[in-house]
Amino acid sequence: MENIKITPFQLFVLIVLFQLGSAIVVAPGVEAKQDAWMSIMLGLIGGLFVFIIYYHLYKQFPELSLIEYLPKILGKHLGWFVGFLYSLYFLYIATRVLRDFGDLLVTAIFPQTPLFIINLLMTLSIAYVIYLGIEVLARTGEFYFLLLMFIGVIVNTLFFISGEVETDNLLPILGEGWTPVIKGAVPTLLTFPFGEIIVFTMVFPYLHNQKYTLKVGLIGLVFSGVLIAFATMMNIAVLGIDIVERSSYPLLSAISKIRVGDFLERLDALAVISLIVGMFFKIAIFFFAGVYGATTLFKVNQYQKLIMPMSIIVLVSSISIAENFSEHIEIGLKIVPNYLHLPFQFYIPTALLMITLIKKKFTIKSHS
Repeated sequence: MENIKITPFQLFVLIVLFQLGSAIVVAPGVEAKQDAWMSIMLGLIGGLFVFIIYYHLYKQFPELSLIEYLPKILGKHLGWFVGFLYSLYFLYIATRVLRDFGDLLVTAIFPQTPLFIINLLMTLSIAYVIYLGIEVLARTGEFYFLLLMFIGVIVNTLFFISGEVETDNLLPILGEGWTPVIKGAVPTLLTFPFGEIIVFTMVFPYLHNQKYTLKVGLIGLVFSGVLIAFATMMNIAVLGIDIVERSSYPLLSAISKIRVGDFLERLDALAVISLIVGMFFKIAIFFFAGVYGATTLFKVNQYQKLIMPMSIIVLVSSISIAENFSEHIEIGLKIVPNYLHLPFQFYIPTALLMITLIKKKFTIKSHS
């Protein structure tokens, strides 16, 4: 793995595809009603601050991933244990996103197809790409990034041509004040999708030119955040907030309303392509982080040896993680943000940075 390098543009592409993931298909921030886009932008601002924490930690150990520098900060045994928890966390979120993917396709496109079969096909695809390496995933991302941007331009152009956009649906702005906007942003939007960028602490060491890490990360976050906010605005403008709140996948509902003449309609496939591409990269990056973390912790000489057993664990867990879609969503909205995302994305990294800075200060004093 030491010889693997990705370019700054490839890192940017991976961050954007990862952030779009499932966020572009669902409706984040709808607690703020028609001001959902403002919640997203507020969550983005919080996400930028959190990313700066990750960057400052990484800058102390530029050649190491999160799992590798944890023992240097916390000591051998505690560092190993926290690293083990992070590996489990990455694999658990990969499992959750895989379940999101399967449920969406079963609900919206393939109602007669077993969830297991859909999740199996996605798992096999991801396992194959990760087996080839993060470099191959990054190169693949360049093509799919351009494809998603092309689809986005086409879909939004057709929204306006078909006359489905009603800007009145976005009014009144701040009709109920800032409280719903802030509640929509914290902790849900701060942790999903922006706080999930912590997984890239496992990817940063492979950046070819590491001086671009901060710039690329911040630009990638802002770019994807603006896209998510714009997509949410379009969903609300096309469907109205009442339908968006009731719809599990507003993007699918919005695209299905496109009618241009008597020949251009039923463009749901474009939303499905966006979903598959975004979720593929999101699951793949979480899975890579989990596998490579375990490889480091257990001193396995080749990470490929862990891909198959961990693929099986993630696949089986994605089926058994919840009895049904409603339970899965409830856990994802009420339990995961507060009890998993906030500790792993914010509390622990902040504590790590404080410990690092204190150690650095004492080291400087002892040498002076």
